[in-house]
Amino acid sequence: MFEEKKFALPALKGISEKAVAEHLKLYAGYVKFANTILAKIAEYSADSEKHSYALGELQRRFSFEFDGMRNHEYYFRSLEGGARGLPAQSALKTAVEKEWGSWDAFMARFKAVCLTRGVGWAMLEWDTHTKHLVINWNDEQHLGHLTGCQPILAVDMWEHAFLFDYVPADKKKYVEAFFENLNWEVIEANFAQASR
Repeated sequence: MFEEKKFALPALKGISEKAVAEHLKLYAGYVKFANTILAKIAEYSADSEKHSYALGELQRRFSFEFDGMRNHEYYFRSLEGGARGLPAQSALKTAVEKEWGSWDAFMARFKAVCLTRGVGWAMLEWDTHTKHLVINWNDEQHLGHLTGCQPILAVDMWEHAFLFDYVPADKKKYVEAFFENLNWEVIEANFAQASR
């Protein structure tokens, strides 16, 4: 079973305590429902023929709850410890510059993906097959997942992430606030783990 993680989040610039508190409640719900669904799957599996339809629907729902849980763990961990820049000898920065030519080009592209219409997640991932970084948009949180890719950076672009602070037309301000608060040392550690 999955356990709800606790995050040591400082006060954030441009993202209110109310927004964070409500967002953490949503994350807790994903953990709860992922566990509930797993328990039901185990129960219904005792007679899988009788419960085949319910099992199929539960399995579909599980990916939504699980990815909601896991994506939020990447998201909140990246804000722990306060805003911090990349280490001087950043392997991530080197890989980004190799992939997109410059850090600024990468940031412009990534932020543009954050502003994709609809709800979902902007993700920076490491393709374990080609050994390249990939920027991806995941619809909702479980659709469009790239098989074989390991998340490095996850930005929640569902309206619940910013609606306490910004109207939908101003979500660009939320994206800027997120990056102002980002602890790049966490992202560097995610990259080191994914690319080893």
